[in-house]
Amino acid sequence: MRKILIAVAVAAFPFAAVAQEGHSMAGHGKGAMSLPEVCEAAAGFIDMSKMMEGMQASMPAGRMDEVQKANHKVMMMMHGPMMKAAMIKDPDLAFNCGMIAHHQGAIAMSEVELKMGKDEKSKEMARMIIDAQKKEIEEMTARVEALAK
Repeated sequence: MRKILIAVAVAAFPFAAVAQEGHSMAGHGKGAMSLPEVCEAAAGFIDMSKMMEGMQASMPAGRMDEVQKANHKVMMMMHGPMMKAAMIKDPDLAFNCGMIAHHQGAIAMSEVELKMGKDEKSKEMARMIIDAQKKEIEEMTARVEALAK
């Protein structure tokens, strides 16, 4: 039986406000960017909060419009799990775990486009990205689980 993915919410940067109804970050629940349990265990405990706070503080939040704020939240949410995956010593796990987070970010960016974009061709591209990235996340998650055995 496949291991259940554990959602690791990046609480400081909630995404629920910009999530598009009907899309759910590759099945991990709205707002959650998560790594498979195997990735979390391989990375160990890494507190990314200070780095994330510093990055957040450096952004001109008061001067951003709603689209910029939504895209910024997505990038901040993706960055923590990607950096955590980069700390994994095994190169194959690091690659797959990092790409899972990266693909979750692509889905989240696409959800912003679906909610806030105006160009129909860009929205269609966003829908295609969501479909493709979900499939690839499933494949990489299966690979991670196989590597852990």
